[in-house]
Amino acid sequence: MNRLVLSLAALSAMFSCTAQKGYWQQEVEYTMEIDMDVEENQFQGYQKLVYKNNSPDTLHRVFYHLYYNAFQPGSMMDVRSRTIEDPDPRVEDRIAKLGPDEIGYHEIKYLKKNGKPMDFEVVGTILEVTLDQPILPGKKVTFEMEFESQVPLQIRRTGRDNIEGVEYSMTQWYPKLCEYDKDGWHSNPYIGREFHGVWGDFDVKISIDKAYVLGGTGYIQNPQEVGCGYEDPDKKLEPVEGKKKTWHFKAPNVHDFAWAADPDFVHDTTMLNNGTIIHFIYQNDTLEENWKNLKAFARKGFEYVNKNFGEYPYEQYSVIQGGDGGMEYPMCTLITAEGSFAGLVSVTIHEGIHSWFQGVLATNEAKYAWMDEGYCTFAQYKTLDYLYDKNTLNPLSRNYMGYVRLAQTDKQEPLTTHSDFYKRNAVYGSNAYSKGAVLLMQLGYVIGEDALMRTMKRYFNEWKFKHPTPLDFKRIAEKESGLELDWYFEQFVETTNTIDYQVKSVESSGNGKTAITLERLGDMPMPLDVIVYTETGDLFWYNIPMRIMRGVKGEDILKVKRQDLEAWPWVYPSYTFEVNIPHHQIKEVVIDPTNRLADIEPTNNALVPGDAPAGKDIEPFKGN
Repeated sequence: MNRLVLSLAALSAMFSCTAQKGYWQQEVEYTMEIDMDVEENQFQGYQKLVYKNNSPDTLHRVFYHLYYNAFQPGSMMDVRSRTIEDPDPRVEDRIAKLGPDEIGYHEIKYLKKNGKPMDFEVVGTILEVTLDQPILPGKKVTFEMEFESQVPLQIRRTGRDNIEGVEYSMTQWYPKLCEYDKDGWHSNPYIGREFHGVWGDFDVKISIDKAYVLGGTGYIQNPQEVGCGYEDPDKKLEPVEGKKKTWHFKAPNVHDFAWAADPDFVHDTTMLNNGTIIHFIYQNDTLEENWKNLKAFARKGFEYVNKNFGEYPYEQYSVIQGGDGGMEYPMCTLITAEGSFAGLVSVTIHEGIHSWFQGVLATNEAKYAWMDEGYCTFAQYKTLDYLYDKNTLNPLSRNYMGYVRLAQTDKQEPLTTHSDFYKRNAVYGSNAYSKGAVLLMQLGYVIGEDALMRTMKRYFNEWKFKHPTPLDFKRIAEKESGLELDWYFEQFVETTNTIDYQVKSVESSGNGKTAITLERLGDMPMPLDVIVYTETGDLFWYNIPMRIMRGVKGEDILKVKRQDLEAWPWVYPSYTFEVNIPHHQIKEVVIDPTNRLADIEPTNNALVPGDAPAGKDIEPFKGN
């Protein structure tokens, strides 16, 4: 078996041996033939879809996403973009102003199941299909469809003629079967957020004007015919007759297929140590030097992620100029490039890491955007810290500041909020990216950095090619740390409770000892690291676990001897412990010296003896 490619049959066999008891997922096999008209920005499509119902349920209906229908005046995306409290400036009322030749649409010519025409109804961005006969558990059916589509003027992620002049960013571009899992159908209308898809194999042929160069998901099957850098240099290119040439891609075990095309694209590559090829596809203009310099950073970044988060399982990855900002798809990303070189590196690393957390792990990012965007952001800044050789204790400090700014307001919403239902775009962004990243970095504070990184790699290896949930990740973290973590995920994910601790007092207790009292002011309890700095330049590290954890964290990033104190029962608002250091020798007492605790008021985390703040007059916990 190829090290990097698993067929659906092999994947099914793997599930039967290694998957969690009772786990199942649906299977699809797409075959598509696309005929592109670059003059009209339209294409004709044929799609054959083999669908296997691995669920224990009988399915009476199926649903398809018709994403292009969102780019029409009066669509749910249009209305949402104009009525949300803080509209996305990239969208605002642009959809409402699209003309007939600028809108997107999918027109379904016919749909058959096992050769028999099916009744269907187009409801916005969802195709609702009523089946003549239900799909029984364990059975396969074949759907066939012909459709005509118009590529919309680029507004968000997909479309033609984007702001950097790329002609086609073909994402969310075909009728795509909705996912059905243990929670039922996920037929959410497209209003601008995240995606979820069924694992399967794609066989896609795209006929387009022969002046165009393509890049995207999958492996090119006819490199000698299409050329443009994909061909074997030792073999002669095959001549292409007529005005068009056909690009043939196959993509095994992916949950989506994306591509981009432009007549000015050039193609370059680099290779990882394990043989994975990274393709760079971009317009040949003044930015060429940046793209050439990007190769070394991308290669080094991918090697770091392979080592620390699990090995990328495909034979290729493509970084493509296109889209707006950056957006991830299986085996590729579409990014904008007309910024600084540092920005190009950063977006490439972030979107590349999505191939681990979304391309391979494939959480339902509509429900759990923080498990995708947040985890990618965590890994992105860890990787950038490595690339620029900074060795920062907390490379996510900017994300902490973003989360804390939100947490200090009354605008917070819990991480459990569905991506489409956030009241404000800014809150979604802060939650999905910043708070999601903070959740991981702070988890390292709770369980220890070593246990966190073991958790990340085990999570990837056990849940790749599946659809893990927050519970699945939590259980991996518990197994690797030996700690109970229900409280952490309940508080930080399901509520908007915040963390705030202070050093309340540092007082002499006689006999050359000092009593230190800490106070919890926020609603969310946490274990604490406390450092005592002395006038002689020494430091002493004390760790206070929470009783509800049922243990203490393992090896952490501070390479200093640590003393683990008695666990703090969280209902006590304060905690006093005694150190064998004379009061006059203590220079400062500091909570969280590594700045990984998401404390919303860090100014009270340090105290010089004699400067104790006023606190609540409640008896502190002093041990049993």
